[in-house]
Amino acid sequence: MIKIKLICVGKLKEKFWVEAQNEYIKRLQKFCKFEIVELPEKNHTSTISETLQREGELILEKIEGKSVLFDINAKLFNSQNLADLIEKSSQATSIISFVIGGSYGVSEKVKHQMNEKVSFGKITLPHNLARIVAIEQIYRAFNIISGTNYHK
Repeated sequence: MIKIKLICVGKLKEKFWVEAQNEYIKRLQKFCKFEIVELPEKNHTSTISETLQREGELILEKIEGKSVLFDINAKLFNSQNLADLIEKSSQATSIISFVIGGSYGVSEKVKHQMNEKVSFGKITLPHNLARIVAIEQIYRAFNIISGTNYHK
């Protein structure tokens, strides 16, 4: 069974975000091993450049297998594209690490080391919502791969 690792800068604080996340994680259990890695935000006393560098180092330490960055400036992906990416990747590796950067994004070093970059559109989402959308889309992708009706 493939392992999906979602690496996120920042923590979910509000109960409703945590509940939404937990619901999708529960649903994902029949398709994959799913792990969330929450990294601390480093932007309290640093410049943006320093913040990106520090957060980037933490992100790169946690990546395993194929790496996929959620990036507003990346190639636009729909649900089927994400399903195709997961299905193809699972044939080559047992782990896919998805990354959601911090409030300033991610460093150029992180961007250059990613195997794939994915965008769900040009809108800016709050990080909490972006995380839930990412998890839901991963769940939807597995449903597409499995041929269920969820994705319709």
